[in-house]
Amino acid sequence: MEGDLRFATLAGGEKVPALGQGTWHMGEDPRRAEEEARALRLGITLGMTLIDTAEMYGSGGAERVVARASEGVRDSLFIVSKVLPYNASREGVVAACEKSLERLKTDRIDLYLLHWKGSIPFAETLEGFARLKKEGKIRHHGVSNFDRAELEEWLSLAGSETVAANQILYNLSRRGPEWDLIPFCRERGVAVIAYTPLGEKGMLGNGRLQEIARRHGASPAQVALAWLLSRGETIVIPKAAKGEHLRDNRAALGLSLDDYDRAALERAFPPPRSKSALAIG
Repeated sequence: MEGDLRFATLAGGEKVPALGQGTWHMGEDPRRAEEEARALRLGITLGMTLIDTAEMYGSGGAERVVARASEGVRDSLFIVSKVLPYNASREGVVAACEKSLERLKTDRIDLYLLHWKGSIPFAETLEGFARLKKEGKIRHHGVSNFDRAELEEWLSLAGSETVAANQILYNLSRRGPEWDLIPFCRERGVAVIAYTPLGEKGMLGNGRLQEIARRHGASPAQVALAWLLSRGETIVIPKAAKGEHLRDNRAALGLSLDDYDRAALERAFPPPRSKSALAIG
């Protein structure tokens, strides 16, 4: 099983799993916390050791679920978390990170992202990130839900040269970022993290997608994930709270799409023909 694991490379050269686990909507009901932690732990055993979370998810509850799942295996994980824009001032980002560290029961966050652009100047957030990195509380920093103009603004500032990633809504039915944002990220060495990779309601019911899945003896979700995983240095973070869904997601690593599949997907989900506003989910 380990032989089919795939990795993406961050700007500094560190390799991270290309297929990870998301936690959006986890930690919202304490009665489900143990079940959710077991699901994450199963994903870890399957090699999906990059886990994405945020202080916003479940008002910190998702980070607590990640803490339960990471007991005894923390050093094998790459944990991503995010700071809310209104907490991203020079001092606020430090305080927010320390609270996340407490909930995660760890001494460092591997990748810490600004969740989306708010009203606080980027320079303040970058100063906070620099302090956190110097103190060893974060290892890498980046952004989330940034369009090209926002990313260009961020990259123009001192301290931005180590930005590791931009996490965006990207899937077969949401290909807008391919127009200019993803090429710009590639050019500047900023990794792309695709959230909501299985699309919104209805995408997996597309006829051509289902036809390709039948052709391979796979599920539509596996095809959608395999397509994203073939898109260069893209990190994909599907969320799954049940074992069967986790195994289904993991199997996407063993699925290879051929020219016929890719052409069919291009017809079913055409690339953008012009620039559009970045979708946020």
